[in-house]
Amino acid sequence: MLAQNRLFLDVQSSFLGRAWRDRLDLEAQGHAQAMVQLYGHSDMLARVLAGRGVAPDEAAHFLEPTLRSLMPDPDVLSDMEPALARLVRAIETKETVAIFGDYDVDGACSSALVASYLEDCGVPYIIHIPDRIFEGYGPNVEAIRALAERGATLLVTVDCGTVSFEPFEAAKKAGMDVVVIDHHQAPEVLPQVVALVNPNRQDDLSGLGHLCATGVAFMVLVGLNRALRRKAYWSSARAEPDLMARLDLVALATVADVVPLKGLNRAFVMRGLVVMRARARPGLRALFDAAGAAGPPSSYHLGYLIGPRINAGGRIGDAALGAKLLLMQDEVEAAQIAAELDRLNRERQTIEVAAVEEATAEALASLGAQDHGAAVVTAQEGWHPGVVGLIAARLKERFKRPAFAIAMMGKVGTGSGRSIPGVDLGRVVRAAVEAGLLVKGGGHAMAAGITVERERLGDFRAFLEEKLTSAVEAARAGEALMVDAALTAAGARPELVEEMERAGPFGSGNPDPVFVFPAHRIVDASEVGTGHLRVRAKAGDGAFINAIAFRQAHEPLGRAIMAARGEPLHLAGTLAIDRWGGGERVQLRLLDAAKPVRRV
Repeated sequence: MLAQNRLFLDVQSSFLGRAWRDRLDLEAQGHAQAMVQLYGHSDMLARVLAGRGVAPDEAAHFLEPTLRSLMPDPDVLSDMEPALARLVRAIETKETVAIFGDYDVDGACSSALVASYLEDCGVPYIIHIPDRIFEGYGPNVEAIRALAERGATLLVTVDCGTVSFEPFEAAKKAGMDVVVIDHHQAPEVLPQVVALVNPNRQDDLSGLGHLCATGVAFMVLVGLNRALRRKAYWSSARAEPDLMARLDLVALATVADVVPLKGLNRAFVMRGLVVMRARARPGLRALFDAAGAAGPPSSYHLGYLIGPRINAGGRIGDAALGAKLLLMQDEVEAAQIAAELDRLNRERQTIEVAAVEEATAEALASLGAQDHGAAVVTAQEGWHPGVVGLIAARLKERFKRPAFAIAMMGKVGTGSGRSIPGVDLGRVVRAAVEAGLLVKGGGHAMAAGITVERERLGDFRAFLEEKLTSAVEAARAGEALMVDAALTAAGARPELVEEMERAGPFGSGNPDPVFVFPAHRIVDASEVGTGHLRVRAKAGDGAFINAIAFRQAHEPLGRAIMAARGEPLHLAGTLAIDRWGGGERVQLRLLDAAKPVRRV
């Protein structure tokens, strides 16, 4: 067996059927030892850094990344030059600019980012976020014509537009130029527009394909700032916009869109979280308060508390609420919008729970007792189109394979798919569109959106089986829980969590450190909230640790832990500081558990 594949605590099959493996291979262990000896890092921090591929001589830069060192010249992006030229002309002549964004967090943040910059330039703008149900994703002909009638002569799309051929033809006929700022995967043939700035164009060599749309928009604004500076546009009467103060929007979108937190993205989030601590943006301040987010802003807050509330507007309410809130300066109105988004999020949770139950039953029937199939495809009449992405995510988590959830409305359905690491869903969806199996579709490696006719559902399922079987089998065969280190309850102190956060922010591409608590006895396990499992465990020395397993009370992990009350278990999870009630204590967020291996 290869050294890098060695089991952690000999766990070959956990309660979730996974092997536990040490994240550090022999080379990484050597790097960790070097960091301790050469730079004085603690053993635990050194292991976390080495487990994320950080070499000893890179540790200092990794712990203190700077935008100055990581930010490339904006001109490396294809079509940046014509995009900047057209935007400069619009600013100089004070044209009315229409901003067309997506209805998710990335769309709201990129719309607000561009709009706030234009506002600082004294340029009139109109933001349009499409209604998910009535307009669907991306630019549409009717909306573009309406924007032209309101006087817009330049259309800027953010987080959408890469495949909008017909709508952009309508824009041209209406007298509007088009600049696209996007990050979705692109076909070889692109729409005819003034500029299409997208690092995932097939001819783009920037190496920035990991950016979300708001990150790409920030790059455009950096270039625009420079172009206007060269033209001596800024003066004592009009100050140059502070782009660094807008990094809170870039950080929020980067985390919520689940793009890799590496390199420039990680620097965006680190700097953006610093901006958020000042609570200078009224809309975000109101939303943090409405969500009950305690402590300094973190990537966890953005991904699990703030992002879902902004998304709730686009899922089941007014899609424009998110962008409006992020631009809001009036404290009272900001609080009202934040409260509405919080209400919509609770309503979304109720809708989601019922739909997930239906989808899970359908998936179980489809996979059968042999658990056979490369992908899960569920479709139901009556599902709210705004929650299909969430249903797909739950199915993916439950069944460990790519999953689609489709809301059928008569003969046509709209759906979302979520994938597992190693399986490119965006690519297979584009292939299905080209094969005529889908009305339309697109997305990323890990997520995709589709429109499909009811009569082609069977063909689409068969297509996924044909195209994904080998990739899914390989991905699932290599699935394991990667463990950073072992701890005991007594060692899980707030100081340790704070030290580990130096290697953050954590998320996609920079995973939270996973710690195992060996042979801790389950003192108590009970359901709390909406299907969460609360656990209290005791180490051999008498120290206790509290743990929570989100949405697992009635799932295999929760049932197994409940059945093991009074017994010792290996507990695996991530650590967080629980500040409920004004105090500070460490909480283990459970990911898995296993029975200790009895040695003969």
